[in-house]
Amino acid sequence: MQTLKVELAERSYPIHIGENLLGDPELLQPYLAGRQVAVVTNETVAPLYLAQLSKALEGRSVLPVVLPDGEAYKNWETLQRIFDALLGARHDRRTTVVALGGGVVGDMAGFAAACYQRGVDFIQVPTTLLSQVDSSVGGKTGINHPLGKNMVGAFYQPKAVLIDTATLRSLPRRELSAGMAEVIKYGLICDEPFLTWLEQNIDALMSVDQVALTEAIRRSCAAKAVVVNADERESGVRATLNLGHTFGHAIETQMGYGVWLHGEAVAAGTAMALEMSMRLGWIDRAARDRGIGLLLRAGLPVVPPAEMSADDFLRHMAVDKKVVDGRMRLVLLRRLGEAVVTDDYAPEILQATLKADYRAIVDQLRG
Repeated sequence: MQTLKVELAERSYPIHIGENLLGDPELLQPYLAGRQVAVVTNETVAPLYLAQLSKALEGRSVLPVVLPDGEAYKNWETLQRIFDALLGARHDRRTTVVALGGGVVGDMAGFAAACYQRGVDFIQVPTTLLSQVDSSVGGKTGINHPLGKNMVGAFYQPKAVLIDTATLRSLPRRELSAGMAEVIKYGLICDEPFLTWLEQNIDALMSVDQVALTEAIRRSCAAKAVVVNADERESGVRATLNLGHTFGHAIETQMGYGVWLHGEAVAAGTAMALEMSMRLGWIDRAARDRGIGLLLRAGLPVVPPAEMSADDFLRHMAVDKKVVDGRMRLVLLRRLGEAVVTDDYAPEILQATLKADYRAIVDQLRG
């Protein structure tokens, strides 16, 4: 097991990473304030891991809260099911909410914990690659709104994050690829040597090699922890973690939540961010192709939906948390390994990016 730490003064917490950690009571018990524990999970994960986690919580009163699975259920109605369960079982302020599942479960369980009786403790136990390297760390919680993704939520830090890499063996390949979009992001925005390492190890990662996955997760979480330590509430550098997300969230909103997996939409959005960075003269064609090529090797889509027009993108991108005083800020690359948040671009550059022929880029890369 490897342990990292998110340094936030009295709200600091550990990230434990390793194989077969899920059933270890010693990793969970120190973070349980009271006798009551609510395990929020979903219909897919519960049959796989709920019993194992519950055994590690022996001696506590465990309340399973099993939600429907999918991004389409990340809404007020599903959130209310968590509150209904907590209130129905008379959970008090010393309860601990444990999120067992992917990013949707983690975001909703964390938001519920932030709101229930004005805040109770929670622990993240992510079971997908995407949630292990991204959403479980940093305290972003929330739900989707029909007009925009993740537009309703709160910053609320967990007491601990427990990452069991063995859970990735049950992950469908499409979900594994989706998680790789966020892993690749770290190499692009802040760690070019990690990008090189990913290029050398992508085949092992996609084969669910435990050693390679543990290293990729460790380096991803370490990169995110540094950013969160410096900017917990995304007033500055933390926004660079959203490379590809403004374009990607537009895809998710337009196509319907869950039609494209979050990581898939982020991958296409990252290709668009690379294209725009090249059009601004900040990176060259080789750098653009290097980033897009790695996304392709991870089995990710890099071509935006054919049915989305430039106007469709702009309409959804206008409802983005990075919009300030009506100016649309985007995360772009000054170079591989250095991201910036900027609104300093000509509108015609953005238009050209939205209308670029990404299919032709893919065809050229595949020779």
